[in-house]
Parts: sequence; structure tokens; C-alpha cells
Amino acid sequence: MAEPVKTVTLTVDGKSVTVPPGTTVLQACEQADSPVPFYCYHPGLSIAGNCRICLVEIEKAPKLQIACYTQAAEGMVVRTASDNVLQGRQDVLEFLLVNHPLDCPVCDQAGECWLQDYYMAYGLYNQKFDEQKVKKSAKAVSIGPTVMLDMERCILCSRCVRFCDEITKTGELGIFNRGDHSELGIHPGKPLDNPYAGNVVDVCPVGALTDKDFRFKCRVWYLGSTSSVCPGCSKGCNIEIHDNRERGQRPHIAQGRRIMRLKPRYNPDVNQWWMCDEGRYGYKFIDENRLTQVQLRDGSGYRAGSWDEALGLLTQTLRRLKDAQQLDRAGVVLSTHLTNEDLYVAKRVFGGFGIRSLAVQPARQGSQDDFLRRADKSPNTRGAQAMGLSFDVKAVLERAARKELSLLWVFGGDLVELAGEAQAKTIADSVDLLVFQGSNVNRTCQLAHMILPSAVYAEKDGTFTNEAGRVQRIRQAVQPLGEAKPEWRVLLDVADRTGFLWEFRDAQGVFGSLASHEAAFKGLSYDVLGDQGAMLPQKGSDPSGKGSDPNR
Repeated sequence: MAEPVKTVTLTVDGKSVTVPPGTTVLQACEQADSPVPFYCYHPGLSIAGNCRICLVEIEKAPKLQIACYTQAAEGMVVRTASDNVLQGRQDVLEFLLVNHPLDCPVCDQAGECWLQDYYMAYGLYNQKFDEQKVKKSAKAVSIGPTVMLDMERCILCSRCVRFCDEITKTGELGIFNRGDHSELGIHPGKPLDNPYAGNVVDVCPVGALTDKDFRFKCRVWYLGSTSSVCPGCSKGCNIEIHDNRERGQRPHIAQGRRIMRLKPRYNPDVNQWWMCDEGRYGYKFIDENRLTQVQLRDGSGYRAGSWDEALGLLTQTLRRLKDAQQLDRAGVVLSTHLTNEDLYVAKRVFGGFGIRSLAVQPARQGSQDDFLRRADKSPNTRGAQAMGLSFDVKAVLERAARKELSLLWVFGGDLVELAGEAQAKTIADSVDLLVFQGSNVNRTCQLAHMILPSAVYAEKDGTFTNEAGRVQRIRQAVQPLGEAKPEWRVLLDVADRTGFLWEFRDAQGVFGSLASHEAAFKGLSYDVLGDQGAMLPQKGSDPSGKGSDPNR
């Protein structure tokens, strides 16, 4: 019996390329650095082969072939830029544009529209049609809570239909009628309302499907892009944060908000090309209800303070407890929304003081499915577990309620949610100093004696560890609002004032120390993590963790 073929070698534009069997010509062309244009093809969806723009010339074939469907064969000779190929692409573009509206000045897709891009690359033809464009029916029609349809712009690539059929398996979308009467639409009585509906906007190569949340908010050429990780749950989907980089010159855009939208970023080991709508639209806390300055409470209410004054008071309290050998009267409540760097510095600083009443609050629970959404609605529960931190917050709060604590420092959590309104008020009245450090206003702010503003994930560098143990980078996209600071930096300032000197001064340095002192993170670094993260090392494993993620 003949052995199965293990590789296929073909020639693309004079370049020899070797690929596995079953590889399409389109994929082989990409590997040969001779990419061909496409609309309907998507690596995460089935092949439809209906847009016809991925035409290539294959030696001995009688006519041009579509590269997305044709499989590479041994000895095949492919040309992607011959005169016949370029003429074929121009003809396809002309048919696609024959009734396409001239909406570019008002279309949200302008600047990232594949029709625009491919026309500039392959079009520039002398048009053969001079008739008036035919106006189709659906113009700016809501097809669900988050998505608008403009059928005039649709090129019937069917990506959105395949996404709903194959990925979410909810089947809301379809292509109806035949020939030049074909139109995209929703099935009667079935709006596009699944937890991943926003992805159809991502896969739409033109402006037919637009996001209600982003619609007319900001032109894409004003957007900056930063690679990060969604903090909405423990899955840790990879995302891009798109911010208004010209906010200073254009403060009228989106009422001055900085973050315009989140988009999924490809990671084959975590979320592939997708993200859920909870994460996609959960970014607004970055600019809303923020704590932006230090606040201190006195007899008449809250007043603005300074970091120097607040840290001085904290340092004085810690020294007094230390001198009286009463550091057991200090308690700390951490959060699984803190980065690995924040948690590590907290563990070392409070451990250095000898504070033992330290625990991480349990993550808020929510909706879950068998795709991307996880019930743990925090990004770093696994990181806290890997550092051996306690989750017995109840014991810390009960000590505070029994007046056994003089200082209680709460990071991000809501005491009312954790302990109930009555016990939260009892705790606030029982301790000498209740410190709340967080990014957004919550009910603890009304009880705390000191409020310290924290930077959100989009305002700092660091890492989260997802449910599978994959450590992933977050990167600073915008500057912290007001006086907000990363938690680890505040803790280092307190440590410096009490005589502890640490060897790190930035997030990368903190992570380097973390990898040196925490066995679970041994061998990791920002360089090892790269853009797509690495697994927490197991015994005898490579820190890169390739192949060890159970969610792959």
C-alpha cells in the first residue's frame, strides 16, 4: 500500500512552496507571500466560493479558478498577477459595484472597506455601465439589538449567514430570493439577538452590517489600536482596544469619550477570531463613573486630598500598628480584577508588613455557555490561585465587624455586595480607617474614610491569567484619568515610605520579579508571553505551553 502524501509542493508566481495536503491555493498563495483578494472566504467559516474575486491562473486549466476552493496539488503552477487574472478581478469588481451606492462619505466602514481597498489595488477600470444604479429595499434597517443592515451595500458574501449557522448555530440570517433579486435578511420573527451577534459586523467586508454602538461615533482613521485582553470573564479573549487618538483636537467626538470600541484579536488557543457581546460592549466603565482624585473624609463629608497626604496617613497608620505589634489588626481585600503584577506586589508588600488578614474576594458569577462566555466574570482568578492567595474574604470581614481590625484596605470590591448593607455599615463604623482603592464609583465609596483612584486595565501594562492557565499581556491604550494610578505603583509608594526598597519600577520589572519568586510563573517573561500569551509552566514543560491548553 502506498504511503499517504505528507506534503504538496507547488509553484506560486515563480516561488516554490510546500504545504500540507488539503491546503487551498489561496492559503498556499498567502504562504508564498503572494496573497490574493477575497470577500467570502474566512478561515473560521466554511468555504462558499461565491464572491469570485480570488481568481488565479493555474497552468493547464482552461479558465481562471477561484483560489479559496481549489486545493493545491503536486507540481501545480499558479499565477496571481497575470494580465488575465487582473482583468478577471476588474470584471468581478465591476459587477459588485454596478448597483453599490455611493455611500462612502457617510458609511462607517469607510477606511476599512474591502471594496475600497480592492478597487484601489485591482480596479481603476473604465466602466461599461452608464445606467442609473438600482436602489434596493432595506436601507438602515435594525435587525437586532446591536446590528443595522444596509442591504444596498451588501455583496452577498454570506459570511454573516455562515457565522450564524456554523458558529452560534442560531441561524437568524439568510439570503432570500434568486438572481439579482437576492437579498440578505433575518428569518421572520427571529431577530439577530444571540450573545455573539456583534461578530457579524466584524466579518462583514463592506458596510452592509454596522454596529449600533459604534455607528457614526468616530471615523476609523482617527482610531488608535492597542492589543489587550478582555477583562469581562475568565476566558481571557484577545482583543484590540480602539481609542480616539485625536481626542485632544476633536473633543466633540462621542462626548469626549476615549475608548470607541473593542474588536476581537485572533488567538488560536483562546478565542480564535471571535468575542461575545458582553465583552464587546462592556468597555464603557473605562470612561464612565470614574474615580479621578484622592478623597478624604472628615466631619463635613469628603474633600479633595493629595496622594502625598493619603499615603502619609496610610504609612502613619501602618507604622503605628507595627510599633504596637498589632499588624494583625490590619486587613486587606484584593480583587480578581487586579493584574498578576498588582496581586504579586500586594502579596509581597503586605507580607513584608506581616499582615495575615489578606484575602481575594470571590469573582462575581454570571452567564456561561459552551463557547466563550464563562460564569467567572473576572479576568484573573487563576492568577490569584497560582500565587496561593486566600479567598476567605468572609473571615476578614467578620473580623472587621467584630472590631478586631483597625485598618481595612479594600481593592475594587463593593463591601455592600460582599457583606450586605447592614454589615458593610457596621464594618465602616468598626475600623479606624477604611480605605477603598478602585477605578469606579460603587457603594463602598459612601462608607470609606479614604478613596484612592485606580487605573483601569486599558490604562496600564500588566498580565492576566485565564481559566486555562494562559498568562496574557494587557497594554496601556490611554493615559489614566485624573490622578488614577496602577495599584502596584501605589503599593510600592507605601512600601518606600516605610523603609522597604524594591528592585522593580515598571510592570515588566514587577513581572520579572514575580517569575523569579512565584514557582507557578517560573520561566515566564514579557518576551515569552509575546502577543498571544503562554501557559503557566507545568513540570517538565516548555513555558510557551504550546499544545498544553485544554481549551484548544
